[in-house]
Amino acid sequence: MPNYQMHLDSTFHALADPTRRAVIARLIQGPASVSELAAPFDMALPSLMQHLKVLERGGLIRSQKEGRVRTCRVEPARLTEAQDWLAEQRALWERRLDRLDDYLKEMAAKENSDDPTA
Repeated sequence: MPNYQMHLDSTFHALADPTRRAVIARLIQGPASVSELAAPFDMALPSLMQHLKVLERGGLIRSQKEGRVRTCRVEPARLTEAQDWLAEQRALWERRLDRLDDYLKEMAAKENSDDPTA
């Protein structure tokens, strides 16, 4: 479990930045070179490389260098882990809200039954 938590921590840390989310969104479409990934951003290449390092450390992407070209690919397993965690949280909160809804309906029905003018 601690390893799972560390994975989630690094995944959500990596996804916390809009530039990194944009890189992931682009890589979901398919592999891309670093220069392709850098094109839409108004930042120096070393700055983008720092973002790529965070994504790689987080296990969200992997890169491979062939000649002078470094190509990045998305690693869907970590995204799946994050999606699964979010689904668990959503289910938990939906159950809680359903119980609250049931309770409020019960209280309203009780209030109506106790009201002699109703």
